[in-house]
Amino acid sequence: MTTIYLAGDSTVSSYPDRPVQGGWGEFLHRYTAHGVSAENRAIGGRSSKTFIEEGRLDDILADIQPGDWLFTQMGHNDASTEKPERHTDPFTTYKSYLSQYIHGARAKGATPLLLTPVGRFHEKDGEYINDFPDYCAAMKELADEEEVLLVDLNTASLQFYQISGIEKTTSYFMLSTGIEDRTHFTKEGADAIARLVSLELKDLGLTIV
Repeated sequence: MTTIYLAGDSTVSSYPDRPVQGGWGEFLHRYTAHGVSAENRAIGGRSSKTFIEEGRLDDILADIQPGDWLFTQMGHNDASTEKPERHTDPFTTYKSYLSQYIHGARAKGATPLLLTPVGRFHEKDGEYINDFPDYCAAMKELADEEEVLLVDLNTASLQFYQISGIEKTTSYFMLSTGIEDRTHFTKEGADAIARLVSLELKDLGLTIV
């Protein structure tokens, strides 16, 4: 059995006790290939920095086995300048922390894969806007430097929202429940993003989905 471990924030996290809110890591198992499982270790409010500081990466590395995968999507909380304990600088500390996920996985014989931060529901004049341009650029730069696989989930998700249209995209976010939340997904939206991730993985030629 091959296991995909997920390190991420609230957009990836599972919400088994919440009837409406979801994260895409909660649904990835629906799209994995036979013999591949998904172990979602993502948790809300964490950045690439605090996930490590709390020992969560170490916990994954204690369990991960040769042949497994480590998927890392960080950036939403790294960008929180109003919360300095979470914040990282895109081209310095963000890259440095992300490199620990890459090197940690490789040291255990596992394969790291980076995902740029999934897009928020930020629409203006019919266009969906990337709220994390520097973090996306820094992650792509690191992926090139480390020769690590990358899914540009930010671009893919914004394109997906564009194709889906305003009404459908609204239903994917907690905004549709009457609260001003353009970041977190409904179960429907989380499942849609998990499927999108699986399609991006297939485009990379991977057989784990």
